[in-house]
Amino acid sequence: MKTAISVPDDIFKEITEVTKECKCSRSHVFVMAVMEFLDRRKSRKLLEALNKAYGGDETAEETDVRRRARAYYAKQVRREPY
Repeated sequence: MKTAISVPDDIFKEITEVTKECKCSRSHVFVMAVMEFLDRRKSRKLLEALNKAYGGDETAEETDVRRRARAYYAKQVRREPY
């Protein structure tokens, strides 16, 4: 699909330099940029959903498990020959 967009001159010049370096078309650069934007947006939405689901206060049991795990791994690290 073709579309027309407006791009500030300085960004257009930079994109043109990138196309020469990468030996690809401006269209390809724009598609790659949009794909990265969409991936970041998806990741951000997933992170927000995870934070919402798990963002509450820890239960006493969770705090205890985390404390014991930290102590266990600290002991394991002290045993490592460095």
